[in-house]
Amino acid sequence: MSKNSQSNDKNAKNGYFGQFGGAFISETLSNAFLGLDREFNKYIHDKDFLDELNILLKDYANRPSKLYYAKNISESLGGAKIYLKREDLNHTGAHKINNVLAQVLLAKKMGKKRIIAETGAGSHGVATATACALLKMPCVVYMGEVDTKRQALNVFKMQLLGAKVVAVSRGDATLKEAVSEAMVEWSKRVDDTYYCLGSIVGAHPYPTMVREFQKIIGIELKEQINKAEGKNPDYIIACVGGGSNAIGVFYDFINNKETQLIGVEAAGKGVDTKEHASSIAKGEVGIFHGMKSYFLQDGQNIAPVHSISAGLDYPGVGPELSYLFESGRVKFENATDTQALDAFRALSMQEGIIPALESSHALAYGFKLAKTLPKDKIIVINLSGRGDKDMQQVSNIDGFLDKKD
Repeated sequence: MSKNSQSNDKNAKNGYFGQFGGAFISETLSNAFLGLDREFNKYIHDKDFLDELNILLKDYANRPSKLYYAKNISESLGGAKIYLKREDLNHTGAHKINNVLAQVLLAKKMGKKRIIAETGAGSHGVATATACALLKMPCVVYMGEVDTKRQALNVFKMQLLGAKVVAVSRGDATLKEAVSEAMVEWSKRVDDTYYCLGSIVGAHPYPTMVREFQKIIGIELKEQINKAEGKNPDYIIACVGGGSNAIGVFYDFINNKETQLIGVEAAGKGVDTKEHASSIAKGEVGIFHGMKSYFLQDGQNIAPVHSISAGLDYPGVGPELSYLFESGRVKFENATDTQALDAFRALSMQEGIIPALESSHALAYGFKLAKTLPKDKIIVINLSGRGDKDMQQVSNIDGFLDKKD
């Protein structure tokens, strides 16, 4: 744990970040959460556990991920230098593997016999299925039926890796229903089952636990950017659904006030329409999925959400990011479906790097910001995943390749 991480932990107390967080859970799950909190706090300080995890991250997940100077894009925009933190180069193609290897290893230490997980775009599901294949654990992944269709390739990958994929058809049949279904299943089999949650959402200790397993992104970045530029970046930008990649890259910089931290939400068809997933921009404080945070709400109900990226269409944001927003430490912006697609195309054509649609939201705002800044400013964009999974969806868009950036 880095010095900056330790000093910021004073913000979290009993699972709360300011007013956000907590554990609003049923009595049937209370012992499971208490046990998970106890075991997590035991193993996060256990040298043997950490050594085993670090070997997996280095030799299996391909860490440290590269820091890449996007020279072509930077020069074409004519402003700030843009660096990409290449989480897309991790095994399984996204940042999700960092957290999953740790949680599945923790589950084995706890004596659990099977793993369940939720997934939206499929990146967390594929990572979970991968870790379970490696560590010899049965795996069941819950995925909204809508997402199983637009991310069919990832469904096949999970099945190839030995996981059972359960399509959830109720409600909007997207990520929030997948989370809810996984929680119901866990409540039935808490004795032998471990729920591997993929983002910094849910009841305590998940937001803290996932952040601890993702903060390696920012720890690496700090060393890499100081080696490359001799200073911390002026801006760090990450897309935000639940927020795991964002908190991962932000966390080690929270006490470095010279670096502005920017989360980019999915504006869908526009934040002034009803088809978006911008929880900070348009949401209200509420309680859902066991946590108090910002959520998109329609009266007393959680509102339907939309994003072209399956990994961002969650109706809330992790409680720690809500706290960092209200405290003013993290600024939130947004990007529409169209802007994300433009950035997707631009990075592909100008750098030869095909990004995930989720990451393309961060790219869209980063490119826009870079144009307004002098050339001595440095922007780091967390490229949280690669776009293999999005090929079929994007290829179905009429005239997509005919557009020029």
